[in-house]
Amino acid sequence: MSAENVNDDIKAMSFEQALEALERIVDDLERGDVPLEQSIRIYERGEALKDHCGKLLKAAEDKVEKIRLSRDGKPAGTEPLDPE
Repeated sequence: MSAENVNDDIKAMSFEQALEALERIVDDLERGDVPLEQSIRIYERGEALKDHCGKLLKAAEDKVEKIRLSRDGKPAGTEPLDPE
């Protein structure tokens, strides 16, 4: 089974779920009692989780940047994220 197949579930995770899974991996690796082969596997999963979290954060940042402000700095509405 390829690493991509093993990590397919990550795509469906919310930011919070992915971050929690990543924190568990970091804890496991920091303890140092994980066999080498398993360490490599969970490290690779951690990388995939980190990338997923980064994509979700970027999407959230893009949405926040689309809020329009009036001249006095108050929210004046929003713009479509992907204008057509």
